[in-house]
Amino acid sequence: MNAACDAAGRDPEEVRLLLATKTLGPEPVRVAIEAGEKLVAENRVQEVRPKFEALQDLEYERHFIGNLQSNKINALVPYVSCIQSLDRLSLAKKLQAKLERDGEQRDVLLQVNTSGEESKSGQDPENLADFAREVSQMDNLRIKGLMTIGLYTEDRELARPGLARLRELRDEVRQMNLDGVVMDELSMGMSGDLEVAIEEGSTIVRVGSAIFGARPAPA
Repeated sequence: MNAACDAAGRDPEEVRLLLATKTLGPEPVRVAIEAGEKLVAENRVQEVRPKFEALQDLEYERHFIGNLQSNKINALVPYVSCIQSLDRLSLAKKLQAKLERDGEQRDVLLQVNTSGEESKSGQDPENLADFAREVSQMDNLRIKGLMTIGLYTEDRELARPGLARLRELRDEVRQMNLDGVVMDELSMGMSGDLEVAIEEGSTIVRVGSAIFGARPAPA
């Protein structure tokens, strides 16, 4: 990450490392937090509470980066400070209703499908402006930026256009001057493409396998 920042002429302090801890038990996560990493994220709602309870003696920031189903909102919200994968209006409305009942707020990133792959979640880039405008009117959701999952490819350069597109979209939403919307975060880049993502402006890179090793194949 530091080398990529140096190559791009960026301050390494501008880019945060997020530990993607899908399928891991709490112990390797504890080791990483105790080593100084303070930003952790889960992909699966069912893993959030057990790890929170096992690690509640530690100070760290918890995000959610997976595909969130409406019926899992109640189980997730108490344990995370930011949901990075807000990608549809129906989900935003249900999340807003839950937070309104609880008298709470949460940070969110709007997920955009900039690779064009049908298998990936996220708003279509052409619809992002309308989506951002709608969500900005929900007082309990604080929009902090955008998130995307890059094109899955061994050639990092093939992922660059989609990552660059997210930066362009960030700039476009900024120019809309929506009340309460802060476009400070670009969550993009994972183990295989983090260097390109940093070159294209990422402020959060989501790294799992490069730190914790390959994950076991799904059953």
